[in-house]
Amino acid sequence: MPGGRLTQQERQQIALGLADGLAYAEIARRLDRPTSTVTREVMRNGGPTAYRADLAHRATERRAQRRRKTAPRAPGRTPRPADGRDAEEVREYEETFTTVFMQSGLPKMTARVLAGLYMTDAGSLTASELAGRLQVSPASVSKAVSFLEGQGLIRRERDEGRRERYVVDDDVLYQSTMASARSTAHLGEIARQGVHVLGPGTPAAARLENIARFVDFVSESIARAAIQARDVLHAKPQAPQAPQAPSDGAR
Repeated sequence: MPGGRLTQQERQQIALGLADGLAYAEIARRLDRPTSTVTREVMRNGGPTAYRADLAHRATERRAQRRRKTAPRAPGRTPRPADGRDAEEVREYEETFTTVFMQSGLPKMTARVLAGLYMTDAGSLTASELAGRLQVSPASVSKAVSFLEGQGLIRRERDEGRRERYVVDDDVLYQSTMASARSTAHLGEIARQGVHVLGPGTPAAARLENIARFVDFVSESIARAAIQARDVLHAKPQAPQAPQAPSDGAR
């Protein structure tokens, strides 16, 4: 599978694929690229309806130039974080993670903030730390965290220095899943009301009854699975096991 950055020709193929109504997975297959690469490329450059290959290519070149200016490298040296992670690989993954949040409906800056919080080992950052990490203005961060806090996706705490820190709660995914299940169940309730309005036994009422039964099953299944799996969100990471030394009888 080829690596490296997308070429201008590949971006043109992406644009043609979108115009033909192809799914991201199919476009990626034709390019022999991961689906996540195509998804990230489209979402960060206007989305499927506004994607333009030439504009996307120029935007990528500008971002690369900014990174070279803000992070000059010493000759012959490739900086590596103290935690041993590959900085470029982490950055690429963070962009992919951000794209997933954008696909769920979050604005780009809000998605970047949430991804940044999830990817820090501490699970919390101050507004200034977020602004520095994302290389954006504090005002942009303030707007994003206000939205996330209002949605219950993050919470605000004060550290020992009385600084406000924004925290991702391990239970957030559970709460959002349960909210989604309730929203789905509400659709079933409304559909069932329509059965009485349109008259039982009519084709339209039968259609609504089928919808109600379907979403009842789906919402109940989602809620039940979320309750059963809730503890998984609070599991602590296990330390990697050291390889065992071979026994005396091993050959």
